[in-house]
Amino acid sequence: MNNAKIWIVGARGQVGRAIYEEIDSLRHVIYDTDKDLDITNMKEVESYVHSLRPNVVINCAGMTDLTQCEDNPLDAYRVNAIGARNLSAASRAIGAKFVQISTDDVFDGKEQALLNEFDPTMPVTVYGKSKLAGETLVRELNPKHLIIRSSWIYGDGANNYVSHVLKLAKTQKVIRAANDQFSTPTSAKELAKCILALLDSNEYGIFHASCEGITSRYNFAREIIRLAGLEQQVKIEPVFVADSHSGVLSRSRYTVLDNLMLKLTGVYQMPAWEDALREYMKTI
Repeated sequence: MNNAKIWIVGARGQVGRAIYEEIDSLRHVIYDTDKDLDITNMKEVESYVHSLRPNVVINCAGMTDLTQCEDNPLDAYRVNAIGARNLSAASRAIGAKFVQISTDDVFDGKEQALLNEFDPTMPVTVYGKSKLAGETLVRELNPKHLIIRSSWIYGDGANNYVSHVLKLAKTQKVIRAANDQFSTPTSAKELAKCILALLDSNEYGIFHASCEGITSRYNFAREIIRLAGLEQQVKIEPVFVADSHSGVLSRSRYTVLDNLMLKLTGVYQMPAWEDALREYMKTI
């Protein structure tokens, strides 16, 4: 992929920022939008696409706050499904490739088994359901698509679990973290590198792209505190959210993604989550 015009949608978020920083600006022309363009407005999307005619559209935009999605399901579907539909259809009209960022929340997380791209999806949250609806529309509307599922993403430009733990560490001596929720923390920078490698490879379809390994929220928080050098000031206390009986957002989950398609194609090797986190912590 050389001399491409690449449009990053949601460029102020953590994945959008990471992609922008990783793209070689000498090889490509980069367009970036965020809230200045309403992806839920088809006419606005079509006007932008037809005026600039990008070769690649990367959709990093989304409504990702789980509580907000549960409280405002229409907004969640409007952004995560209709927004993806509009971008996908508009990109197809000009023959552009389309990249959709998705999530491990498209799985129910009930079974303690690795989840690959061919496993059935059964989301239980509004966020997961709306993101799966977006995936479905993308697949139907643009055959030149990449759907990238990842998990527990952290990076610059948005609130995430790393920033959440470090913020709590400034005011609290004890931080409670779930010991019955398991997945894989993923660096936005590594995810961006993987996405660009996939675009260079001319691969299409669904790809899981999480860092390698498995951990709980509790152990993730402990590693954040350790790398920040705060072990003597802050204690991480394990809790079991399934005991709270407070609804769909507070339950045990196991959504560990198997990067099977990356392994089958050999396009990119995601690093261990501990290594990626160590590198990220050096930058903040």
